Amino acid sequence: MTNTFSTWICAWAQETNASLAGARVYISPDSLAKADPTLPLRMAEWGLVPTDKREAADFLYPELPAHENLTGAQMLARAEKGMSVSAALANQIAKSGKLRGMSIALSLIVEPKTAVLVERLAAAGANVGVYCHAHECDQRVADELAARGHIIEANSTWTPAQEHEGALRLMDRLKPDLIIDDGANFARLLVMERPELVANVRGIAEETTSGVRAFQAMADEGELPFPVIAVNDSALKTCFDNRHGTGETCVSTTMELLGPDALSSPDVSVCVIGYGPVGEGFARRVRTLGARVAIVETDPVKALEARFAGFEVATQSDVLHDADVVVSATGVRHTLALDALQTLREGAAVVVIGGIQNEIALDEVIQTGGSLRPEKDKRIFSLALPNGRRLRLLAAGDGVNYAAGPGNPIQIMDLSFAVQLCAVDRIVSGDKLPVGVHRLGPDTDRRIASLALAARGISIDVEQQEKPLVPDWRVTHYSDAITQE
Repeated sequence: MTNTFSTWICAWAQETNASLAGARVYISPDSLAKADPTLPLRMAEWGLVPTDKREAADFLYPELPAHENLTGAQMLARAEKGMSVSAALANQIAKSGKLRGMSIALSLIVEPKTAVLVERLAAAGANVGVYCHAHECDQRVADELAARGHIIEANSTWTPAQEHEGALRLMDRLKPDLIIDDGANFARLLVMERPELVANVRGIAEETTSGVRAFQAMADEGELPFPVIAVNDSALKTCFDNRHGTGETCVSTTMELLGPDALSSPDVSVCVIGYGPVGEGFARRVRTLGARVAIVETDPVKALEARFAGFEVATQSDVLHDADVVVSATGVRHTLALDALQTLREGAAVVVIGGIQNEIALDEVIQTGGSLRPEKDKRIFSLALPNGRRLRLLAAGDGVNYAAGPGNPIQIMDLSFAVQLCAVDRIVSGDKLPVGVHRLGPDTDRRIASLALAARGISIDVEQQEKPLVPDWRVTHYSDAITQE
């Protein structure tokens, strides 16, 4: 049964790019009778809601989707239909006229959801340009954006030198008022190599954990020249994009590359390094599929969380030598250093889901005589270590879900881009923000969540929520007690 469940999860995620978390799944009585009796529990842990009402289900189990080869235009159309929350916010911003004449540079993964954001910002009156790294570029989408007249500096065949040139070209051409960044790479390049453009930048909206860390480091050294809104730190981004989106799609993409059985057996040992939202999301799903999971975490609070969630918690030296699959979920450079890599067993698979350059110390491997070569499936690489062992490195050490898969699900990115739009609105509204790293308040999260609930036909007791939690601080246990007769 586990293998069927794994195959189904993998197929749905890859073909539909839909978020399975929160979806309702119809399980026919016949299917359930033949299935592992723990199937509903497995689905619930994944975030799926089993139902016996076919008409109410979003998905059918165990039916698999037919394979589709979509054009760029078809991919955009599918994404647009699933992004109703960001559409509502974009329409509000468009009506305000705040973005008319604004130049906005996006440095994001070029895939269908990003393209929808580009179109909505442009429809609101902004002059929009897009850059992305070669391994993050879906060429079908890049070509479609170019055909629609948008400024695009992205090509899946570029060398690192060409990526560098493309980023600078976009800066020079656009002279951005605002930057939507991923990893803080574009904005930091502008500061270092186009300092004359810094004064024009009204603000940055940063998408990722690693990017917020980089901007905070700049601020701590007194080198941050503009205001940054930490989009990543919004609950509507971290709790959904990181835990559900990245956690889910990194599992499904890993299964697509290594096979559905690769993560679905108690004989498989998986080591997850980092128990932030991404690592937690990945670890919980892999455990649900059936693998043995150990967590490596340097933060004592996070390590304790993992232990209370029922995971084995250990050090790298304790578990790496026995792992079949090692997953880096930190977004920290050299999480797996050369000496750690050389403790892995022959043929072990290494997966990056944190997603920064050299999260796996490939630079050390190459400098000491190792090599990296693609296998027959060019999304899997043979990593030859100086000690003679060979590992299987997915997506050449880049973030596996976007470098070798479809990226985060449409409904997840709808929420993330809703936060981005709120950040953009904050940057262009009223007085210019002071230099520093800023965060959007809980009202923004509640606003987006309310739109998302309404889009799903879900009602909550808003009136009860609006009541003051403490109507009168003078009312205590002593004055409010009920006297029994």
